[in-house]
Amino acid sequence: MMESKALKRPALGRGLGALIPGGSPSERKGVMNLGIEEIRPDRSQPRRHFDEAHIEELAESIRSKGVLLPLIVRRDSEGYVLVAGERRWRAAQKAGLRELPVMVREVTGKEAFEIALIENIQREDLNPIEEAGAYRRLIEEHGLTQEELAARVGKDRSTVANALRLLRLPEPIQRAVVSGELSMGHARALLAIHDEGDLRKAAEKVIAEALSVRAVESLVQRLKSKRQPQRRRDGDGGAQLRHLVEKLQRKLSVKVQLKDKGGSGTLEIRYGSLAELDRVLAAILGE
Repeated sequence: MMESKALKRPALGRGLGALIPGGSPSERKGVMNLGIEEIRPDRSQPRRHFDEAHIEELAESIRSKGVLLPLIVRRDSEGYVLVAGERRWRAAQKAGLRELPVMVREVTGKEAFEIALIENIQREDLNPIEEAGAYRRLIEEHGLTQEELAARVGKDRSTVANALRLLRLPEPIQRAVVSGELSMGHARALLAIHDEGDLRKAAEKVIAEALSVRAVESLVQRLKSKRQPQRRRDGDGGAQLRHLVEKLQRKLSVKVQLKDKGGSGTLEIRYGSLAELDRVLAAILGE
Protein backbone atom coordinates (compact mmCIF):
# COMPACT_ATOMS: atom_id res chain seq x y z
CA MET A 1 0.00 0.00 0.00
CA MET A 2 2.01 2.97 -1.30
CA GLU A 3 1.73 6.24 0.58
CA SER A 4 1.26 8.25 -2.61
CA LYS A 5 -2.04 6.47 -3.27
CA ALA A 6 -3.54 7.91 -0.10
CA LEU A 7 -3.12 11.43 -1.51
CA LYS A 8 -5.51 10.63 -4.37
CA ARG A 9 -8.39 9.42 -2.18
CA PRO A 10 -11.24 11.98 -2.09
CA ALA A 11 -11.97 13.68 1.22
CA LEU A 12 -14.91 12.57 3.33
CA GLY A 13 -17.42 14.88 4.97
CA ARG A 14 -15.71 18.00 6.28
CA GLY A 15 -12.27 16.62 5.44
CA LEU A 16 -9.10 16.92 7.51
CA GLY A 17 -8.36 20.47 6.38
CA ALA A 18 -11.62 21.72 7.86
CA LEU A 19 -10.91 20.02 11.19
CA ILE A 20 -7.28 21.04 11.75
CA PRO A 21 -6.81 24.71 12.71
CA GLY A 22 -4.03 26.50 10.89
CA GLY A 23 -4.15 24.78 7.52
CA SER A 24 -4.42 21.54 5.60
CA PRO A 25 -2.02 18.64 6.22
CA SER A 26 -1.20 18.70 2.51
CA GLU A 27 0.46 22.12 2.87
CA ARG A 28 4.24 22.12 3.30
CA LYS A 29 4.18 25.47 5.13
CA GLY A 30 4.88 25.09 8.85
CA VAL A 31 6.54 21.67 8.54
CA MET A 32 9.27 20.87 11.06
CA ASN A 33 11.32 17.78 11.84
CA LEU A 34 11.01 15.91 15.14
CA GLY A 35 13.01 13.00 16.49
CA ILE A 36 10.95 9.85 16.12
CA GLU A 37 11.37 9.14 19.84
CA GLU A 38 9.75 12.51 20.67
CA ILE A 39 6.45 11.38 19.13
CA ARG A 40 4.08 8.93 20.75
CA PRO A 41 0.77 7.46 19.54
CA ASP A 42 -2.56 8.61 20.95
CA ARG A 43 -4.07 5.95 23.21
CA SER A 44 -7.58 7.07 22.25
CA GLN A 45 -6.93 6.59 18.53
CA PRO A 46 -9.83 4.61 16.97
CA ARG A 47 -7.57 2.13 15.22
CA ARG A 48 -6.42 -0.87 17.29
CA HIS A 49 -5.14 -3.35 14.69
CA PHE A 50 -2.35 -2.73 12.19
CA ASP A 51 -1.60 -5.09 9.30
CA GLU A 52 2.11 -5.86 9.64
CA ALA A 53 2.41 -6.77 5.95
CA HIS A 54 1.04 -3.34 4.97
CA ILE A 55 3.33 -1.62 7.48
CA GLU A 56 6.34 -3.44 5.99
CA GLU A 57 5.22 -2.47 2.48
CA LEU A 58 4.97 1.18 3.51
CA ALA A 59 8.38 0.93 5.24
CA GLU A 60 9.91 -0.18 1.92
CA SER A 61 8.34 2.83 0.22
CA ILE A 62 9.69 5.15 2.94
CA ARG A 63 13.20 3.65 2.62
CA SER A 64 13.26 4.55 -1.08
CA LYS A 65 11.20 7.76 -1.18
CA GLY A 66 11.06 9.07 2.38
CA VAL A 67 7.90 10.25 4.16
CA LEU A 68 5.93 12.19 1.55
CA LEU A 69 3.19 13.52 3.82
CA PRO A 70 3.95 15.19 7.18
CA LEU A 71 2.43 13.67 10.29
CA ILE A 72 0.02 15.81 12.30
CA VAL A 73 0.90 16.11 16.01
CA ARG A 74 -0.25 18.10 19.01
CA ARG A 75 1.73 19.21 22.04
CA ASP A 76 1.02 18.04 25.55
CA SER A 77 2.90 18.17 28.85
CA GLU A 78 5.01 15.12 27.94
CA GLY A 79 5.95 16.01 24.35
CA TYR A 80 4.13 15.38 21.09
CA VAL A 81 1.12 13.14 20.48
CA LEU A 82 0.09 11.85 17.06
CA VAL A 83 -3.14 13.22 15.63
CA ALA A 84 -2.82 11.69 12.16
CA GLY A 85 -0.20 9.38 10.69
CA GLU A 86 0.38 6.48 13.11
CA ARG A 87 0.81 4.03 10.23
CA ARG A 88 3.57 6.21 8.76
CA TRP A 89 5.15 6.57 12.23
CA ARG A 90 5.25 2.78 12.68
CA ALA A 91 6.60 2.23 9.16
CA ALA A 92 9.27 4.92 9.63
CA GLN A 93 10.49 3.09 12.75
CA LYS A 94 10.81 -0.10 10.70
CA ALA A 95 12.61 1.84 7.97
CA GLY A 96 15.15 3.10 10.52
CA LEU A 97 14.35 6.82 10.27
CA ARG A 98 15.47 9.02 13.17
CA GLU A 99 13.43 12.10 12.28
CA LEU A 100 10.01 12.70 10.76
CA PRO A 101 8.39 15.74 9.13
CA VAL A 102 5.47 16.95 11.23
CA MET A 103 2.97 19.77 11.45
CA VAL A 104 2.09 20.88 14.98
CA ARG A 105 -1.55 21.81 15.42
CA GLU A 106 -3.50 23.10 18.40
CA VAL A 107 -6.47 20.76 18.62
CA THR A 108 -8.61 19.44 21.46
CA GLY A 109 -8.81 15.75 22.34
CA LYS A 110 -12.24 15.63 20.70
CA GLU A 111 -10.92 17.17 17.48
CA ALA A 112 -7.88 14.85 17.51
CA PHE A 113 -10.11 11.77 17.76
CA GLU A 114 -12.34 12.99 14.94
CA ILE A 115 -9.33 13.75 12.73
CA ALA A 116 -7.86 10.28 13.37
CA LEU A 117 -11.20 8.65 12.59
CA ILE A 118 -11.67 10.51 9.32
CA GLU A 119 -8.08 9.84 8.23
CA ASN A 120 -8.51 6.12 8.87
CA ILE A 121 -11.84 6.00 7.04
CA GLN A 122 -10.33 7.85 4.07
CA ARG A 123 -7.55 5.27 3.92
CA GLU A 124 -10.01 2.41 4.62
CA ASP A 125 -7.73 1.34 7.48
CA LEU A 126 -10.30 0.51 10.17
CA ASN A 127 -11.87 -2.92 10.41
CA PRO A 128 -15.71 -2.87 10.73
CA ILE A 129 -15.69 -3.31 14.53
CA GLU A 130 -13.12 -0.53 15.07
CA GLU A 131 -15.15 1.76 12.83
CA ALA A 132 -18.37 0.94 14.69
CA GLY A 133 -16.65 1.50 18.05
CA ALA A 134 -15.34 4.87 16.88
CA TYR A 135 -18.82 5.88 15.72
CA ARG A 136 -20.26 4.94 19.11
CA ARG A 137 -17.60 7.02 20.90
CA LEU A 138 -18.36 10.06 18.78
CA ILE A 139 -22.07 9.68 19.50
CA GLU A 140 -21.77 8.97 23.24
CA GLU A 141 -18.80 11.16 24.22
CA HIS A 142 -19.10 13.99 21.72
CA GLY A 143 -22.90 14.28 21.64
CA LEU A 144 -23.37 13.71 17.91
CA THR A 145 -26.54 12.28 16.39
CA GLN A 146 -26.29 9.57 13.73
CA GLU A 147 -27.21 12.19 11.10
CA GLU A 148 -24.49 14.60 12.28
CA LEU A 149 -21.93 11.81 12.44
CA ALA A 150 -22.82 10.60 8.94
CA ALA A 151 -22.30 14.13 7.59
CA ARG A 152 -18.91 14.41 9.35
CA VAL A 153 -17.55 11.18 7.88
CA GLY A 154 -19.21 11.53 4.47
CA LYS A 155 -21.45 8.48 4.69
CA ASP A 156 -25.19 7.79 4.63
CA ARG A 157 -26.97 7.62 7.98
CA SER A 158 -28.03 4.04 7.15
CA THR A 159 -24.36 3.08 6.71
CA VAL A 160 -23.55 4.46 10.16
CA ALA A 161 -26.61 2.75 11.69
CA ASN A 162 -25.68 -0.62 10.14
CA ALA A 163 -22.12 -0.28 11.44
CA LEU A 164 -23.36 0.42 14.97
CA ARG A 165 -25.56 -2.69 14.88
CA LEU A 166 -22.39 -4.81 14.69
CA LEU A 167 -21.67 -3.91 18.31
CA ARG A 168 -24.73 -5.96 19.34
CA LEU A 169 -22.89 -9.13 18.32
CA PRO A 170 -21.32 -11.23 21.12
CA GLU A 171 -17.58 -10.61 21.66
CA PRO A 172 -16.41 -13.89 20.03
CA ILE A 173 -18.31 -13.03 16.85
CA GLN A 174 -16.94 -9.48 16.86
CA ARG A 175 -13.43 -10.95 17.11
CA ALA A 176 -14.19 -13.16 14.10
CA VAL A 177 -15.14 -10.03 12.13
CA VAL A 178 -11.89 -8.32 13.20
CA SER A 179 -9.81 -11.34 12.16
CA GLY A 180 -11.58 -11.56 8.80
CA GLU A 181 -13.14 -14.97 9.46
CA LEU A 182 -16.53 -13.30 9.06
CA SER A 183 -17.20 -10.51 6.57
CA MET A 184 -19.43 -7.49 7.09
CA GLY A 185 -22.06 -9.26 4.96
CA HIS A 186 -21.90 -12.38 7.14
CA ALA A 187 -22.24 -10.28 10.30
CA ARG A 188 -25.22 -8.34 8.94
CA ALA A 189 -27.02 -11.57 8.07
CA LEU A 190 -26.29 -13.09 11.49
CA LEU A 191 -27.76 -10.06 13.27
CA ALA A 192 -31.22 -11.32 12.27
CA ILE A 193 -30.78 -14.20 14.78
CA HIS A 194 -32.05 -13.00 18.16
CA ASP A 195 -31.29 -16.10 20.24
CA GLU A 196 -27.63 -15.87 21.35
CA GLY A 197 -27.17 -19.64 21.43
CA ASP A 198 -28.42 -19.98 17.86
CA LEU A 199 -26.29 -17.00 16.85
CA ARG A 200 -23.06 -18.50 18.20
CA LYS A 201 -23.78 -21.89 16.60
CA ALA A 202 -24.58 -20.26 13.27
CA ALA A 203 -21.35 -18.22 13.36
CA GLU A 204 -19.31 -21.36 14.10
CA LYS A 205 -20.98 -23.13 11.17
CA VAL A 206 -20.30 -20.20 8.83
CA ILE A 207 -16.60 -20.20 9.74
CA ALA A 208 -16.18 -23.99 9.71
CA GLU A 209 -17.90 -24.44 6.34
CA ALA A 210 -16.79 -21.12 4.78
CA LEU A 211 -20.40 -20.32 3.87
CA SER A 212 -21.22 -17.50 1.47
CA VAL A 213 -23.36 -14.56 2.58
CA ARG A 214 -26.30 -15.95 0.60
CA ALA A 215 -25.91 -19.33 2.32
CA VAL A 216 -25.89 -17.56 5.70
CA GLU A 217 -29.12 -15.74 4.82
CA SER A 218 -30.74 -19.10 3.98
CA LEU A 219 -29.45 -20.57 7.25
CA VAL A 220 -30.94 -17.67 9.19
CA GLN A 221 -34.32 -18.16 7.52
CA ARG A 222 -34.31 -21.86 8.42
CA LEU A 223 -33.51 -21.08 12.05
CA LYS A 224 -36.28 -18.49 12.24
CA SER A 225 -38.85 -20.85 10.68
CA LYS A 226 -37.96 -23.56 13.22
CA ARG A 227 -38.75 -21.18 16.08
CA GLN A 228 -42.13 -20.05 14.71
CA PRO A 229 -44.10 -23.17 15.83
CA GLN A 230 -42.65 -22.72 19.33
CA ARG A 231 -43.94 -19.15 19.42
CA ARG A 232 -47.41 -20.36 18.37
CA ARG A 233 -47.39 -22.97 21.14
CA ASP A 234 -46.45 -20.24 23.58
CA GLY A 235 -49.53 -18.20 22.61
CA ASP A 236 -51.93 -19.86 25.07
CA GLY A 237 -49.30 -19.74 27.80
CA GLY A 238 -48.89 -16.01 27.20
CA ALA A 239 -52.62 -15.42 27.65
CA GLN A 240 -52.58 -17.42 30.87
CA LEU A 241 -49.65 -15.39 32.21
CA ARG A 242 -51.45 -12.13 31.43
CA HIS A 243 -54.50 -13.39 33.30
CA LEU A 244 -52.36 -14.26 36.35
CA VAL A 245 -50.68 -10.84 36.30
CA GLU A 246 -54.07 -9.11 36.19
CA LYS A 247 -55.27 -11.28 39.08
CA LEU A 248 -52.16 -10.42 41.14
CA GLN A 249 -52.59 -6.75 40.32
CA ARG A 250 -56.19 -6.78 41.60
CA LYS A 251 -55.15 -8.63 44.78
CA LEU A 252 -52.28 -6.26 45.60
CA SER A 253 -53.91 -3.06 44.28
CA VAL A 254 -50.60 -1.92 42.75
CA LYS A 255 -49.09 -1.88 39.27
CA VAL A 256 -47.63 -5.27 38.32
CA GLN A 257 -45.60 -5.85 35.15
CA LEU A 258 -44.29 -9.11 33.72
CA LYS A 259 -41.33 -9.25 31.33
CA ASP A 260 -41.21 -12.73 29.85
CA LYS A 261 -38.27 -13.95 27.74
CA GLY A 262 -39.22 -17.39 26.51
CA GLY A 263 -39.88 -19.03 29.85
CA SER A 264 -37.76 -16.81 32.09
CA GLY A 265 -38.07 -13.16 32.97
CA THR A 266 -38.86 -10.64 35.69
CA LEU A 267 -41.97 -9.74 37.68
CA GLU A 268 -42.03 -6.06 38.62
CA ILE A 269 -44.23 -4.72 41.43
CA ARG A 270 -44.40 -0.95 41.77
CA TYR A 271 -45.26 0.87 44.99
CA GLY A 272 -45.73 4.54 45.75
CA SER A 273 -44.59 4.69 49.38
CA LEU A 274 -42.98 2.63 52.12
CA ALA A 275 -46.39 2.17 53.72
CA GLU A 276 -47.70 0.73 50.46
CA LEU A 277 -44.65 -1.54 50.25
CA ASP A 278 -45.37 -2.85 53.77
CA ARG A 279 -48.97 -3.56 52.77
CA VAL A 280 -47.92 -5.37 49.57
CA LEU A 281 -45.34 -7.51 51.38
CA ALA A 282 -47.87 -8.39 54.07
CA ALA A 283 -50.34 -9.50 51.38
CA ILE A 284 -47.71 -11.62 49.63
CA LEU A 285 -46.43 -13.20 52.86
CA GLY A 286 -49.93 -13.72 54.24
CA GLU A 287 -49.31 -11.65 57.33
